[in-house]
Amino acid sequence: MANNLGIIDPPIDELLSKVDSKYALVIFASKRARQINDYYADLHEGSLFDNVGPLVDSTIDDKPLSVALHEINEDKLVARPVAEPLDE
Repeated sequence: MANNLGIIDPPIDELLSKVDSKYALVIFASKRARQINDYYADLHEGSLFDNVGPLVDSTIDDKPLSVALHEINEDKLVARPVAEPLDE
């Protein structure tokens, strides 16, 4: 992600083709961005095994949400629906 194009890269239409709705995209990307942010926080504390770092080429200057969107666009992450519990 050396060339930082901001909010226009990756294109929203490509991202929306990867999920069921724009709301699912927001939740999916924000949860992954939080994991990436926690990973960088853990790096500063010396713990490397609690969170998974970026799955695409990135720098420390890249925003976690941008990294998450690139991961989704490059099919490094796949959203799966959560199975609903059975009422018994």
